[in-house]
Amino acid sequence: MSPKAPDAEKISYEDAREELIDVVRRLEAGGTTLEESLALWERGEALATTCQDWLDGARKRLDATLEADSDD
Repeated sequence: MSPKAPDAEKISYEDAREELIDVVRRLEAGGTTLEESLALWERGEALATTCQDWLDGARKRLDATLEADSDD
């Protein structure tokens, strides 16, 4: 994770997911300071929220499409 990582809410689902996987690996590997671990945890939480927001949005789009199709 670079110090200039983009805001979690401004990246694609795929990029957020890949970065989240990396954050989890780094946390599980250990060897980081408490401050680094906290920063990784916070970044991971933001990335997880971004992923969930993308999935929620996709579900809404699918539901709307299915509803529109059933109205026809």
